[in-house]
Amino acid sequence: MPDGEILSAAERRAPFGARFVAPLALASTLNPINSSLISTAMVPIADAFGATVADTAWLITGLYIASAVAQPTMGKLADLFGPRRVMLGALLLVAASGIIGVCASSLPMLILTRVMIGIGTSGAYPAAMRMFRDRGDAIGAAPPRQAMAVLSLSSLTVAAFGPFLGGVLTAGFGWHAVFAVNLPLAVGAMALILLWSPPDRKPAGQRGRLWRELDGLGLALFAASLVAAMLFLMRLSRPDWPMAGLALLLGTALTIWSCRRTAPFLDLPMLARNLPLTLTYIRFGAIMTIGYCLFYGFAQWVQGAAGYSPKMAGLMTIPMSVTAAAGSLLTARMNSIRAPLLIAAGAALAGSLALLMLDHASPPWLLAVAVALFGVPIGMGPTATQITVYLQAPAAQIGSASGLQRSFAYLGTIAAASLLALCFGARPSDASFHLLIEILAGISAVLLLAVALDRTLPSGAALRERR
Repeated sequence: MPDGEILSAAERRAPFGARFVAPLALASTLNPINSSLISTAMVPIADAFGATVADTAWLITGLYIASAVAQPTMGKLADLFGPRRVMLGALLLVAASGIIGVCASSLPMLILTRVMIGIGTSGAYPAAMRMFRDRGDAIGAAPPRQAMAVLSLSSLTVAAFGPFLGGVLTAGFGWHAVFAVNLPLAVGAMALILLWSPPDRKPAGQRGRLWRELDGLGLALFAASLVAAMLFLMRLSRPDWPMAGLALLLGTALTIWSCRRTAPFLDLPMLARNLPLTLTYIRFGAIMTIGYCLFYGFAQWVQGAAGYSPKMAGLMTIPMSVTAAAGSLLTARMNSIRAPLLIAAGAALAGSLALLMLDHASPPWLLAVAVALFGVPIGMGPTATQITVYLQAPAAQIGSASGLQRSFAYLGTIAAASLLALCFGARPSDASFHLLIEILAGISAVLLLAVALDRTLPSGAALRERR
């Protein structure tokens, strides 16, 4: 059993009960709610600062670039120094960002605030997975699918309701409100963690050697290569080839550096050896690309092309939250990984084909039904992926591996932001939205075929075995 955690009789009977899961679930919702809450506030923010869709896209990519770097960093910190410490420190940053966001008076300040939110909200998920693994190994339990489904379901639910909640807040209090909600949520999560989360074991890392333990140079190279790639991808209509060359150069340097270190920030040799885990990451990134193209693209399209209010745009996404919740719960009960992934890819393809037959003049209820199909991959994909990572990742690196899983999700969302900037330009239209959906249909078809042919996915027997 991990040092510092002594389970009571009640905890041994229900080791993954409500008191254990609730703080982790609440903390883990902060990143997805910040991802989706702002979707219906993008147009009002652009109007307030005289910005284009491409300009405000940095509100999305700023958070995701920060999160892509911070998630594996926080995961490694959780592995080294304890998940409870990491969660509490990260939540302090989220609370501070809520205050700064309310006071922001320019688009660059808002982008900086979103970067802070990305870093702060990155502590919860990898730390939670570290706690799951520590307790599971302590009692010799199989992967706690139901408990992890609660974690996934809570995140999916707030993410799916985020556009509607963001629309209500924006309509009632202005766009500053989508930043202000971080303060009470972060404080509430900290209170529950202090009350109910197990104490950390003795740190495995040495604070005085933090930069070396984290592989500071590897972290810097990863961040720099990601930013360079993002700057190139955000201008695909007028490609900046020197920036693409810089991204390739930095990526090559990162690869060489990672292969020479014993414990690199980005463990590329481990990914090369562990092909099943690498395929899981890539597949998850593709699912997130599809999901977030819809999250952000649909809301901007119905507001910009059809003139719907932010509240109405959010309301039309509520059926998607229902299918996402149902998909997550169903995946937790299925004795298969392949089946939910096949259903997820098939639903995304069906949703794409349905939207191609509609335009901004279509009835709102019909648009809502078509978009609801995308809730299936949004619900099933993350739940199936986190169970797969639990099984495929080395036990001692579960925090880092879970953080890297989220990094691939953010790479997918960065790709989504790039596609939106490429397809929408200054303002969305029916033609530009249909171009986006055609691209999503192609990704969904490839994903469906890839899952069908993938022989590295865990079997049903693996889901029942103790690790």
